[in-house]
Amino acid sequence: MVMLFGILKESFYLLKEMSPYLLFGFFFAGLLRVFISAEKIASHLGKGRILPSIKASIMGIPLPLCSCGVIPTAISLRRQGANKGATLSFLISTPITGIDSILATYSLLGAVFTIFRVAVSFLIAIFCGIIANLLLREDESTISSPILCSICGKEGEHEHGIVQKIRYMFHYAFIELLEDVGKWLILGVIIGGAIGYLVPKDIISRFLGSDLKAMLIMLLIGIPMYVCATGSIPIVAALMMKGMSPGAGLVFLLTGPATNMVTITVIAKELGKRAVALYVLIISIASILSGLLLNSIWEGNKNLFYIKGTAFLPEWIKMASAISLLGLILFSMLRGEREKHEMKEEGLILNVPDMNCEHCVRSIKHALKGINVSEVEVDLKSKKVRVPSNVDKEAVIRAINSAGFKAYED
Repeated sequence: MVMLFGILKESFYLLKEMSPYLLFGFFFAGLLRVFISAEKIASHLGKGRILPSIKASIMGIPLPLCSCGVIPTAISLRRQGANKGATLSFLISTPITGIDSILATYSLLGAVFTIFRVAVSFLIAIFCGIIANLLLREDESTISSPILCSICGKEGEHEHGIVQKIRYMFHYAFIELLEDVGKWLILGVIIGGAIGYLVPKDIISRFLGSDLKAMLIMLLIGIPMYVCATGSIPIVAALMMKGMSPGAGLVFLLTGPATNMVTITVIAKELGKRAVALYVLIISIASILSGLLLNSIWEGNKNLFYIKGTAFLPEWIKMASAISLLGLILFSMLRGEREKHEMKEEGLILNVPDMNCEHCVRSIKHALKGINVSEVEVDLKSKKVRVPSNVDKEAVIRAINSAGFKAYED
């Protein structure tokens, strides 16, 4: 009982330090979702070998998309004419950062680590995109799909009133986005609390200190795993408090969100095996070099790095933010559970093998809502979508394709 209380106390401390920044980050994410359309992004990512990659890297930094959530967005941009380099740049810079992740990093790891992480992810994204455009042949058969409105899911030019935009902004920020990252955030905080309470400091400093070995271990862990950029921050913070070097933590925070087996599989299918090899190789080498550089800065300027650095915020603000965030996460998780039910057998049932998370589910529902399909069931476990049998099958498949997924009937 004492151990459980100690872990929970340490976990809540981590959550309390992050919560004010996360709430603001989620709010800002809602603003970005409503007022920056995919159509505006796609129009800048086509022709050229260098500029599209730079633009994709810049555009991806603040967007609050997780490792899985970025995939359909990137595919959609690709099918709107974004070249291979710009697509890879977007796939790197977006999941590593995000406004919520940037502020969460600042809350626990300080300004220097945060700025370094954003700058490095930006440079890696640009470099990978440019190299890809120089070495990879562009496929001229890119599918052109309509871009759907982020609010209503419909295509074509139309307007939404300010009240409708504000309502969707808060819905996306504090319900949809929390459904994606909430459980990973809680898991990361609990793991961080357990590390902080149970793990002796000398073990971490002995095995995960400042050497290259620690970075290679973090690299091997980070590449195949699905890692939530925001949820992994308290874990890295706890490991650093126990003696792990900032460089090793940076390697994990760069490779984990940007690479996982789902992303690798999708890149192989959409851009080719050479693109996958280039993507993983550049991220791996650049992450290790960035970690070594960060450690060299850290060795001479340890006072620039700090953990749990939100002392300037009043305690009541941090406490109120933590309680509010926990309440919102619990609400979003319960809401998601209520919507889950067994797939009915009647109707048109389509296989959608590319969907992997709740963000994918919402993207598909959003796309079908845009063509006025009101009754939609999505079973993430079986990767199937059911719609009424009287709908236009081809229109449904086109809508799902436009959201970045492949759909087909058995």
